[in-house]
Parts: sequence; C-alpha cells; structure tokens
Amino acid sequence: MVKTLYDYSTPATTNVLIGPAINIGDGNFELCTGLILMVQANQFHGLLSEVTNMHLQHFLELCDTIIIKDVTPESIRLHLFPFSLLGKAKQWFYKENEAVMTWDKCSTMFHAKFFPLGKTNALRG
Repeated sequence: MVKTLYDYSTPATTNVLIGPAINIGDGNFELCTGLILMVQANQFHGLLSEVTNMHLQHFLELCDTIIIKDVTPESIRLHLFPFSLLGKAKQWFYKENEAVMTWDKCSTMFHAKFFPLGKTNALRG
C-alpha cells in the first residue's frame, strides 16, 4: 500500500506518551472509578502557589484506603498518581517516564521539580 503525504503528516497514536510500565507482580487488578474520581478531585497543576507536600499527603491518604491482594501499595500509587496531575505536572510525569519507575523516585523527583531549592530558601527567609 502506498502512503500519501497526509498519512505522513497525521499524528499517530504510536507517538503518544504513556506512563511507566509498572511491575504489579502476580496480581491483576482494576482501580475502581470512585477512587480515581476522589484522586482527581484534588489535582496538582504545577503552579507556584501549589504545595507539593499537601498534594502528596492527600494523595497518600487516599491510596492508603485501598488494599488489593497480591498488589503492592507502590504499584497502586504509581497507577493512580497520573490521575492526580494536570497541566504542566502531568506533562512532567509523562516526560520523565524512565525516572518514575518506583514510587520513591517518583515522589522525590516530583518534589525536586515542583518544590525546588529556591522555593525552600524563600520560605526560610
């Protein structure tokens, strides 16, 4: 089949960024819609006025309410975290795909990106 110029200029879904591939162990699970909606009710946009600690505190409180057999809490957090982000923050998450493979790395990089040292120093002063 011959490709037209239109075929080459049309964006393909194969180029759409997705989140990290998360190892969930032996379990197969599905996140309930209600939990996703609760996480989306408090989304982080990456604005200077937003506080990363408060966002993560609220997010972790929600994540701690769910236990799925054979699935680690880290896997649940990594699956749910993109739903808690919007705008610049969500773009950052998908851009840093390789760096957010574990929850510890993800939360550390989230703090580093959206609560930089300059902001810390400004609060101290």
